[in-house]
Amino acid sequence: MIGKKEGVGQMALLASAFSYKGLTLKNRVVMPPMCQYSVDAQDGTPNDWHFVHYVSRAVGGAGLIIMEMTDVEPDGRISNRDLGLWSDEQIPAYARIVNEVHKYGAKIGIQIAHAGRKAEDAEVPVSSSPIRFQGDVYKTPRALTTEEVQQMVVKFAESARRAVEAGVDTIEIHGAHGYLIHQFQSPLTNKRDDQYGQDLALFGVEVVSAIKKVIPADMPLIMRISAVEYVDGGYGLEHSIELCRRYKEAGVDIFHVSSGGEGPIGSRGRPGIHPGYQVPFARAIRQTLEVPVIAVGKLDDAHVAEATLGNGDADLIAVGRGMLHDPYWAIHAIRELSGEVEIPQQYGPGFPKR
Repeated sequence: MIGKKEGVGQMALLASAFSYKGLTLKNRVVMPPMCQYSVDAQDGTPNDWHFVHYVSRAVGGAGLIIMEMTDVEPDGRISNRDLGLWSDEQIPAYARIVNEVHKYGAKIGIQIAHAGRKAEDAEVPVSSSPIRFQGDVYKTPRALTTEEVQQMVVKFAESARRAVEAGVDTIEIHGAHGYLIHQFQSPLTNKRDDQYGQDLALFGVEVVSAIKKVIPADMPLIMRISAVEYVDGGYGLEHSIELCRRYKEAGVDIFHVSSGGEGPIGSRGRPGIHPGYQVPFARAIRQTLEVPVIAVGKLDDAHVAEATLGNGDADLIAVGRGMLHDPYWAIHAIRELSGEVEIPQQYGPGFPKR
């Protein structure tokens, strides 16, 4: 990527670099994980769609790209069209994406996960407890035995090891949106009587600790968390802050703060529909635990994203649907804010000087 300076004006915070441990990002724009449901032959391996999808956002100026939910075993996927990283044979396909993304100055991570009871195509899904998720497509899960939970921790670590071998710059653990780790950390879905029921954070803590052992010491570990559940019997911000405290102690460096995902909306309220509706959750976790956070949720207005950084609410801004709509969202947003932007030389004619 070749620099092209346009106009004058103060550099936007969104365009400023971010560094933590061994990770340095050229700007604060994150493409969050978003399932593409585009795997061929149901083998979990990324294909040309994924290659173009992620590389185009690197060309489009994103500082960090986090590849979509990638599961630790075949039956851990939401559907059989999802990505997986349960075999060493899958590593080269991920490495191809990583290597090309790096050519355009972006960094790239991967979200390691297991869908648990929300695995739609599993013959018998597994979970913390045998409690079915709502909806006709979901089956009643089988509760993992204590030994199987411990084996699952190893599967998370093995997937992370493969991701490191593929060359990723960071790992994100999916502890949000009602998937397996979330199912263990929620009193709504964890009714176990073993140690994993007595300590709702234990499974997540063990996953964090196991992954820390297989990633480089200077690689930041990210965890996505649902800060609140909107369901009857679900948890609130106080509970999630304590979860994050435990995860931080175990080795999480950065929290990616979302919400919801564990059931039908109940009396605890509804998620917002206004820009930045989840930002207060990110701010609370950032201030309470003094950790970097990624804010996400209707932040595709460049000025709202900039204000979130300027107010000290977050360190990084994740833009999901905005980047599905516009692969070059980062370039356009930074140009709108400051008039100064780095673009590929090949696209220069499309960005005339102001």
